[in-house]
Amino acid sequence: MTIRYVSTRGGGAPCSFQEALFAGLAPDGGLYVPARWPRFARDDLAALQGEPYQEVATRVLAPFVEGDLSEGELRELIGRAYAGFDHVAIAPLRQLGANDWLLELFHGPTLAFKDIALQLLGLLFEHFLARGERAITIVGATSGDTGSAAIEACAGRARMAIVILHPHGRISEVQRRQMTTVAAQNVHNVAIEGTFDDCQALLKAMFADTGFRNRLRLAAINSINWGRIMAQAAYYVAAALALGGPWRRVAFAVPTGNFGDVYAGYVAHKIGLPIAQLIVATNRNDILARFFASGVYRAGEVAPTMSPSMDIQVASNFERLLYDLCGGDGAEVARLLAGFAARKSLEVSAEALGQARELFDAARVDEAETASTMAEVLAATGKLVDPHTAVGIRAGRACRLDRRDPLITLATAHPAKFPDAVHQATGMRPALPTRLADLYERPERCSVLPNDLGAVQRHIQDLVMEIA
Repeated sequence: MTIRYVSTRGGGAPCSFQEALFAGLAPDGGLYVPARWPRFARDDLAALQGEPYQEVATRVLAPFVEGDLSEGELRELIGRAYAGFDHVAIAPLRQLGANDWLLELFHGPTLAFKDIALQLLGLLFEHFLARGERAITIVGATSGDTGSAAIEACAGRARMAIVILHPHGRISEVQRRQMTTVAAQNVHNVAIEGTFDDCQALLKAMFADTGFRNRLRLAAINSINWGRIMAQAAYYVAAALALGGPWRRVAFAVPTGNFGDVYAGYVAHKIGLPIAQLIVATNRNDILARFFASGVYRAGEVAPTMSPSMDIQVASNFERLLYDLCGGDGAEVARLLAGFAARKSLEVSAEALGQARELFDAARVDEAETASTMAEVLAATGKLVDPHTAVGIRAGRACRLDRRDPLITLATAHPAKFPDAVHQATGMRPALPTRLADLYERPERCSVLPNDLGAVQRHIQDLVMEIA
């Protein structure tokens, strides 16, 4: 049976994968989730052991797109998406210790895990647009890595313009330049005078403005888009199979701010992958760690850190987990989130928190711990890791329950994306790959705007008015 997608807030009719992909956000402001989960038997998963990453991804993703893409079409798109990656394994495992591993997710064009989903997403948009001969305006908000990966995936593609918002002065220079030096005419960058949470709020407000959304044919590329989450679930399956799954449980430590990457691990669990733990690793912007400790989800002030992609206090994808914790009651999710919008706080029942803790653990890692972890990993293994990955390693150490279960920490970015932080912690300055060696000499294009919805909407409309 073809999977349909429903809103976490209970409104609107179920829709197809293609409709969910282009809408991004549901009409009632909710996020799309499958109305039912496909399930893989352990024998089905075991049959994928030893297969290339592309084949694992095809088989894992196929049930989610059935009715809109044939398995053959999906396999062809996945092959094209990963053809330019620097490592033949796409997401290779590296050993850190006796039963400790890094899952390197930074071998794509922009050196971050976002490439794995977004290279595919750009091709999915292009594939469906070619069927319908219509144009879209892709808008996104980034705390550092999503923007460059989205731009790389969409630059120069027909029938789409892309506009990325980022917090002015709050991302690394490498992250900024990877966005602002792209010369393609369909690429536009906007620096917002505020935080990532401000950028994310502007994005949601634009999608909530039905007239603006329809006029510019907005499409989302942030992890609110189900296509992003779906694509990321594949590397959890591939990594587990490489270490003895599905007959052996594995644990994952995931540096996260917006809850999208670790929610993809939850998707892998829901479809049948045996997972011992999903460890949510946060920096001092620790709304998620506090939630899993107390059941209270309360926003604070965003604090800048050396791991800026996690400098977030409102984790958009948390709503998808909340939907399950509420038993699929969209009205209850909407009620809780309305209260959160008014008071910046919500609380789940003790029963719901207990349900979450059956799989999830969480830890907060401060700046000193992040720096010392980078230095310790270098001393022990000779390997440099970026600050986000260091947060994941440290949290994994703190939360690990059973050392017999392999622990896989997601290495979410190449250390050269954060050279100042890595150098300060280790005394070594990581070099960019040769293909990016001239990044600092490339001219930049970017507009700086206030944190004002009207100003941002007028600017975007002026940029893309030819397709409005």
